[in-house]
Amino acid sequence: MSVVDTLRNHVRDHKRGMFVDLVFAIAWVTAVSVIFDLLSAPQWVYYLTLAGGVVAYYGFFWSLELAMEQQ
Repeated sequence: MSVVDTLRNHVRDHKRGMFVDLVFAIAWVTAVSVIFDLLSAPQWVYYLTLAGGVVAYYGFFWSLELAMEQQ
């Protein structure tokens, strides 16, 4: 199996999850960029907030999973 076939199979198997990840990343970066365009904060805070998107991602989907289990 070639690398292209492996990549194609991976995308086919995880298409919805990859799309959700992309939408979350775009929304997070957009929100952080808009907020920091309005505020006057140091550059390191901007980068720290962008990195906080990783924690926000896992926290959001973890809580979503818990909520779905309780129903």
